[in-house]
Amino acid sequence: MTVPESVMAELRTAAAAAEDKMATEILGLDVQERLGITDAFLICSAPSERQIGSVVEEVELRLKEEHGSVPLRREGRHSGTWVLLDYGHMVIHVQHEQERVLYGLDRLYADVPRLDLHS
Repeated sequence: MTVPESVMAELRTAAAAAEDKMATEILGLDVQERLGITDAFLICSAPSERQIGSVVEEVELRLKEEHGSVPLRREGRHSGTWVLLDYGHMVIHVQHEQERVLYGLDRLYADVPRLDLHS
């Protein structure tokens, strides 16, 4: 299976928003066959709590403006080190650089297809 084009469009918007706010290591993953509850993950990093907040705000704003999408739930907003935005069809993880290394989502999902976020 491949990620639906409508989801890819939203992932690309979210990735561009994250990049505009200087997020690093932006990665899209096709997790639908592995998880079955969502189509894709977007994972990105930032070096500070303030920048994580800025990335999250921009991603939410752009997805709402351009696609009418709002998260079904948000987790970690107040922790500042890992914010998860669950849109149902995709989940966005904005992690502090150290949290990303510690929890290793990249390693946990190393066997799933990577998504082209720049097409």
